[in-house]
Amino acid sequence: MLDLILPKQCGGCGAVATGWCDACADDLTVTDDQPHLITPRLDPGVPVLSLGRYAGARRNAIVAVKEHGRTDLRRPLADALRAGLDHLLTWGVLAAPLTLVPAPTRRTAARRRGGDPVTRIATQAARPPHQSVATVLRFRAFTRDSVGLSSAARQRNVAGRVVLTRPVAGPVVVVDDVVTTGATVTESVRVLQTAGIDVVAVLALANA
Repeated sequence: MLDLILPKQCGGCGAVATGWCDACADDLTVTDDQPHLITPRLDPGVPVLSLGRYAGARRNAIVAVKEHGRTDLRRPLADALRAGLDHLLTWGVLAAPLTLVPAPTRRTAARRRGGDPVTRIATQAARPPHQSVATVLRFRAFTRDSVGLSSAARQRNVAGRVVLTRPVAGPVVVVDDVVTTGATVTESVRVLQTAGIDVVAVLALANA
């Protein structure tokens, strides 16, 4: 009866009667050669890797989690992130133990979303005790949303706006949902490295 009143819709394609359909699950599956090395416009000085393009089911799932409260979609995104980490460990790109540090989000956005989705996804993806999550980066108050800004404007918007709240043990992988210009992850890596923290990579669910 509840499905008749509030029918489920796939978070990836909108298909009814399921929250996440098989076709979208296939789209999000991490293939043997993923994640891929990408080159954002701003270079953080460490490898930046992405699980796929910010399009289709991947994009829709990320937007649904962030903007529409679809907490059920954290799991498939976390599974993809975990698979990507497993591949990087198998390939020798990363080595355990690892600390996953979520890229910062604006406090107002986190409050609106009932918490930071990237932190929640990273926490579900981590494999304790060899992988832990440390939420140690935050934006200073009144940092504006970067959506719609040019690459240069994004860089100016976050320059000096990321704060390290406490020390964290490395090696560290910075985790983000979407890397666009690379402005946020570049500033995040800079702040961590300035504090003497060993940052080995950035891993994103998607790149735009």
